Amino acid sequence: MGDPWGFLKTERRPTPRRPVDVRLRDWREVYEPLPDAALREQAGRCMDCGVPFCHAGCPLGNLIPEWNDLVHRGRWREASERLHATNNFPEFTGVLCPAPCEESCVLAINADAVTIKQVELQIVDHAWEQGWVRPLPPARRTGRTVTVVGSGPAGLAAAQQLTRAGHEVLVCERADRIGGLLRYGIPAFKMEKRRLDRRLAQMLAEGTAFRAGVDVGVDVSVERLRERSDAVVLACGATAPRELPVPGRDLAGVHLAMDYLTWADRVQEGDLAESPISAEGRDVVIIGGGDTGTDCLGTVHRQAARSVAHVDIRPRPPQRRTADMPWPTYPSVLRTSPAHEEGGVRLFSVDTVEFHGDADGGLRAVTLVEGFRDETKHFHPAGPTTEVPAQLALIALGFTGAERGALLAQLHLELDAHGTVARDDDFMSCEDGVFVAGDMGRGQSLIVWAIAEGRAAAAAVDAYLTGRDVLPRPIEPLDRPIA
Repeated sequence: MGDPWGFLKTERRPTPRRPVDVRLRDWREVYEPLPDAALREQAGRCMDCGVPFCHAGCPLGNLIPEWNDLVHRGRWREASERLHATNNFPEFTGVLCPAPCEESCVLAINADAVTIKQVELQIVDHAWEQGWVRPLPPARRTGRTVTVVGSGPAGLAAAQQLTRAGHEVLVCERADRIGGLLRYGIPAFKMEKRRLDRRLAQMLAEGTAFRAGVDVGVDVSVERLRERSDAVVLACGATAPRELPVPGRDLAGVHLAMDYLTWADRVQEGDLAESPISAEGRDVVIIGGGDTGTDCLGTVHRQAARSVAHVDIRPRPPQRRTADMPWPTYPSVLRTSPAHEEGGVRLFSVDTVEFHGDADGGLRAVTLVEGFRDETKHFHPAGPTTEVPAQLALIALGFTGAERGALLAQLHLELDAHGTVARDDDFMSCEDGVFVAGDMGRGQSLIVWAIAEGRAAAAAVDAYLTGRDVLPRPIEPLDRPIA
């Protein structure tokens, strides 16, 4: 513990954000790094608790007090080694994770938590800048082959772990580029794609093979896949969207959020000059108050929407913890993202009643109604309806589980009551040798859980293929996030 009084002497310093009028002109990341000296002070606020509850808040079991102390002492390379010991992609979590570890920080009982997420990100950024992040190919090969289907964070984590264990690993992705939602779905202002690309280069150098544009079950049969693989890891996400069955849903101008975000990402990849679904000059209604809705909010701002209403069926959360949100649980408090700073109207306890069209079949307006949800989360209208002008409406209501398609049908996989693929205590589905990792088996969750699932599923696959127990297994399949 570098400074036993650090948490008393130093106040939490928020991560700097680029000015709104500047960042709306581009798609670069919103946040800026703290100066090294300031970051070392922030790391010195860590209390080195006897029982560090941040571990419980982090599914990966990150060694948070250890690398906080190393950063405080200026020992950056050792901090990077500690960080990478538990997390394959700390820059992904450093920009995308909502940091449940900070909510379970002991300081958060009655003060501001340690800036764990920012310390994590700047450790790995420093490591890349210094050239410390290098390929780690295996010393020997096992002769076993594994195919990973899906290249999001769970699939990539599983693939990297299995490659480093000596297996021949092929990652298949149905999109035209590798990365899953990290590539198409997460806006560049949240995570620039250079972070993804340099990790993929590292994995290629380690020996992982990638095949984009391959839809397993369509472009290649599951039977062919099983023939060439000693094991298969399915990490296809929980991508079946939750629909909004109200009148006018089929009007032009009403779109699913992920379709909209994917097109915006393709523009940033240079595939086309402008998105076929653009908010420029339009009144926009975003339906859904979660992260996907917030991603849409930041995107429509950068596309120069005329007005934006962000609709959330849930009541406005309290500013601070209440008695039913005890520490160290992840509290449902009001969170203001950078996108909310950038503009728009935020509406709570509001449901969508109807989409209204114009004479040409395009969206003209959306009818909203205020109300409340009961203990079963059933919404009850309790006020007059309001018609809001809109030429673009984005449905961001989350996901209902794994997609029902050729892949699941050919494998004859079973789904559980949550719409996710059923699996046993070793991440294996009802088909021998077919494992399931990430949201496909857990349901829609956080990126930190996806990486933890990928690592844990890789350990189960390695044990299945070799009988050994050497890879880290941070979680069990039935673990449930506190977030």
